[in-house]
Amino acid sequence: MVADIATRAVPLARVVRGGVVESVHGGHVVVVGPDGTMRWALGDPDVTIWARSSLKPVQAVAMLRSGLDVDGEQLALVCASHNAQDGHLDVVRAVLAGAGLAEDALQNTPDWPLDADAAWQRRADGFGRASLTQNCSGKHAGMLATCVAAGWPTDSYLEPGHPLQVAVRQTIAELTGGPVTYVTVDGCGAPLFSTTLVGLARAFGAVARAGANGETGPAGRVARAMAQHPWHVAGTGRDATAFMQAVPGLVAKDGADGVYAAGLPDGSAVAVKIADGSARPRAVVLAAALAVAGVDPAVVGPVGRTAVLGHGEPVGEVVATFGPGAPGAPGAPGPVGP
Repeated sequence: MVADIATRAVPLARVVRGGVVESVHGGHVVVVGPDGTMRWALGDPDVTIWARSSLKPVQAVAMLRSGLDVDGEQLALVCASHNAQDGHLDVVRAVLAGAGLAEDALQNTPDWPLDADAAWQRRADGFGRASLTQNCSGKHAGMLATCVAAGWPTDSYLEPGHPLQVAVRQTIAELTGGPVTYVTVDGCGAPLFSTTLVGLARAFGAVARAGANGETGPAGRVARAMAQHPWHVAGTGRDATAFMQAVPGLVAKDGADGVYAAGLPDGSAVAVKIADGSARPRAVVLAAALAVAGVDPAVVGPVGRTAVLGHGEPVGEVVATFGPGAPGAPGAPGPVGP
């Protein structure tokens, strides 16, 4: 799997400092149409990946199917990699309280808030790392609430053979259209199931389309919760929130180690994997991929813009190697597909 990511990767973004290309990030990107068929790709769209936190919307679909009964801000938090700002923590506590549980039921890895100000304040107040303030606590609260609703044990909810995780695995296979080949442990402690890059895009397209069509089932509920409450999916200063605020009906979720996926209301979708695992080019590459999918570059370009700083001031930027009119884009010369 690692060899595939490295050997089939192509340049996706260049880091330009002072007019000189300082470094290059390679990887894979795919765009699928409303019916899930592949429209365009660079690198290997079939590469097997760990989608990391980009899988959270799919995991949330599985939770709703299994009995979780939350919507709005609470469901958005279940899909979130949140900043642990006060508004996030209040909602996580509410999900737990609705299931009759306290914070000590959470089994995710204790950590500091992602938001720098929130982390500083927590230290200043004399507190340390906590499961509540770790960015996946909303997902774990949702998993626990699902177990309570279904009558499943809560103390073993992180075991791959637990009924909840079996349901998650089945939902991933269904929405991605491919088998789960590998299983490991995510950074938060939850089971992590593999997929392919094109499979991840198809899952996001299905979720986003269900929301736009007004479907009342789990996929539609997840899409609407994320699109209507984007701040709860990430937080202040986060590009996942900004992309969804900029594009009505967009369902977007970042993931660790260079993963990003987004679904559009018509069911088309994009997915990105940066081969070196860097977060730096993710937003730039996602914006370019959304433009290839038909979103106005003037809308998503500013969200993805990533400055290169020198002494705290912009001296360059990270730029995508592709996009409308660029080599490799539809209708332009250059490599298309893997």
